[in-house]
Amino acid sequence: MIRLSSLALVLAAVTCSAQAVTYMLPPEGSRLVGSPLTVSVPEGNTQPLEYFAALYGQGLSNMLEANPGVDPFLPKAGTQLTIPQQVILPDTVRQGVVINVAEMRLYYYPDQSNTVEIFPIGIGQAGRETPRNWVTRVERKQEAPGWTPTPNTRREYAKEGKTLPAYVPPGEDNPMGLYAIYIGKLYAIHGTNANFGIGLRVSQGCIRLRKDDIKYLFDNVPVGARVQLIDQPVKATVEPDGRHWLEVHEPLSRNRAEFESDKKVPLPMTSTLRDMTQGSGVDAGMASAALTRRSGMPVPISIESRKAGQL
Repeated sequence: MIRLSSLALVLAAVTCSAQAVTYMLPPEGSRLVGSPLTVSVPEGNTQPLEYFAALYGQGLSNMLEANPGVDPFLPKAGTQLTIPQQVILPDTVRQGVVINVAEMRLYYYPDQSNTVEIFPIGIGQAGRETPRNWVTRVERKQEAPGWTPTPNTRREYAKEGKTLPAYVPPGEDNPMGLYAIYIGKLYAIHGTNANFGIGLRVSQGCIRLRKDDIKYLFDNVPVGARVQLIDQPVKATVEPDGRHWLEVHEPLSRNRAEFESDKKVPLPMTSTLRDMTQGSGVDAGMASAALTRRSGMPVPISIESRKAGQL
């Protein structure tokens, strides 16, 4: 098993501009947007999977879920990569900023635009969790932010033989990057001084974005905007045509033991999820396969889908 933390050493050398993926909002009663894309790794490729993730507006975790078995350090030339650009919108209000920590994506719903813009994010390390169920707002924005590490953060760095100053001034070497959007009193949506970490659990609890992405949000998300953080590793929808869809991500570990284990973290099987995966019109076998595979992409699970050969 390849540890995601091990990728940081390789990905630090990667440079690629980022871009959000913008979708028109679906009609009333629908939550399914976009369509998957397949691309081929070019001959002579020297780039890791992170390069392709950034190129197509994805996080590394999204690409790993969609492309099991692909070498994250150096995808083989000719490999067909699935770009997971079809998603089920989170089951919550479409307003302001919605952050689903489980799928490591940020959804921004610009006022009166009838669109949603989706950005990949990095989140807090195990033990330094990003909030999972919280509604707050943008308190303020800061260009060229400084960073004051907590004493605990400095101690953690010291254990690794690193010296972290009490204050890191603004600039290219600041881990917060060049822009910060402060939410609540203790957390921020900010940039980065590195070329990796998007789609990974690497921060001290804040939400990290690629440089171009945080600049866009900084320029467009107003102070006072609603911000909601949720934890939905499983999303399901019944579309207006009656078809059932299921999107399953690897859930976040709940403790250090789960984080360090090679075993899959159990999915939260709520009564609503049981209804969506075992109810009328659902093919139980297809739903079970989707829950096991955890591809991070919408999968049709209707009985009609199996008859049509859609899986």
